[in-house]
Amino acid sequence: MSLVLQDLDIQAHNGEYLCRGVNLSIPAGEIITIMGPSGCGKSTLLSAIAGHLAADFTLKGNMSIDGDDIHLLAPHLRQVGLLFQDDLLFPHLNVWENIAIALPDNIKKQQRKSLALACLQEVELQPLAYSMPTQISGGQRARISLLRMLQAKPKVALLDEPFSQLDQHSRSSFRQWVFAQLSEHQIPTLMVSHDRNDAPPSGSILEWGQLSNNAGNLANTLIKNDDHLTKSKMHVR
Repeated sequence: MSLVLQDLDIQAHNGEYLCRGVNLSIPAGEIITIMGPSGCGKSTLLSAIAGHLAADFTLKGNMSIDGDDIHLLAPHLRQVGLLFQDDLLFPHLNVWENIAIALPDNIKKQQRKSLALACLQEVELQPLAYSMPTQISGGQRARISLLRMLQAKPKVALLDEPFSQLDQHSRSSFRQWVFAQLSEHQIPTLMVSHDRNDAPPSGSILEWGQLSNNAGNLANTLIKNDDHLTKSKMHVR
């Protein structure tokens, strides 16, 4: 699996470009982290890939998953897992039911429950299995949301500050588990974070910084998280 963006432009209705000429390729199992200030357009880029771009913007360019163009596909047909900072758990379902609902339809009810409970046990959250979303903490809800997305086995994962609500201890261990799952299932991943430590050690970081205060031009440079030499560049305006 792979995610490829080619000559991607996102333009606001006032004529301003949020990003312009984006070229980016993420192979199977690789995680690229986008870092930059709030409001620069990172989350909007994720929304565009998932097919949820707001009506305030227009999109041009090509987006493909495994060589198949997804530009005109409806969001539910793209098989993209999108996770924002806020959890979107179903309030009328308990924890294991929230996870089980992401499993394929051909899995029978009892097996769905067993798989959901096994998933929770793997990250030491099985005691929460029968709790309702309102009965658990924000950090716990964030972890359950991530677990649910992974159970859906998406072709591409888009993560927007996925670890921001976790304490440092939970953050480190759960982060390692998520990266291992994405790697094991060979899911190309684009993640947004303000914390460089959230990027996997072997992953790449896309720095979204301002180059010119006068022209307002932005440039992004893809670098290895271990500070090796620059691999490629993605320019936006």
